[in-house]
Amino acid sequence: MVGGNLSENERQEGQDHPNRTGESQKITETIFSAFSGPGFGGSGPFLAKRIFPLLKAIADTGFLVAFANRKDRYHEWALALAGQVTDPLLTCEAVIAEASFHLQNAWLVLSMIKEGLIRPALSVNNELPHLIELAHRYRDRKPDLADLCIIRMSELYPTYSVITVDVNDFRVYRRNKRERIPIISPQ
Repeated sequence: MVGGNLSENERQEGQDHPNRTGESQKITETIFSAFSGPGFGGSGPFLAKRIFPLLKAIADTGFLVAFANRKDRYHEWALALAGQVTDPLLTCEAVIAEASFHLQNAWLVLSMIKEGLIRPALSVNNELPHLIELAHRYRDRKPDLADLCIIRMSELYPTYSVITVDVNDFRVYRRNKRERIPIISPQ
C-alpha cells in the first residue's frame, strides 16, 4: 500500500509477488533494459537478473543506488543480493526521494515502484510520534529522515533485514530501544 502501513500478516509473512507475464513483463523489460545509460543498469533486462527468488527485506538508499548505478562500488554486491529477493523490497518515501536525488533520475525509481520491485510501506504522518522519539534518541548522530524511517520500519517488520551500505550508523541504531537491527551489507 503506497504511503500506508502493511497489515500484521503482511509484516510477518510478506506478500507474494505476482508473476509477470505479457504486457507487464514487456513494460518491465523495456524500463530496465532501455535505461542503461552511462552508469546505470546492467547488460540486460531487469527480469533476466532474477530479482525475486529468496529474500524479504527493507531497502535503504545506498542499496537502491548501488543496484541502479553500475559505476557504484557496491553495484556487483547489489546485483548478487537482488537475485535472492522474494517479495518487493519494503522502503519509505524518504528513501525514494534520496535515491531519486542520488541517481538524478526520479523516473527510474518511480518505475521500481510501479513494477513492484520496491514498495513504500511507511506513512510518516501515521508514524510521526515514533519518528520524533527516534530523532530525539539519536540526535547526537544527526540521522536523516530516511534513517529514522528505516529504523521504524525495522520495528514494524521484525522478520525483515535492512539492506544498507550505511553500516556505521545501522550498527549503532537499535529498534525497540535495545534490539540490534539485522542488516545485510557489503562490509
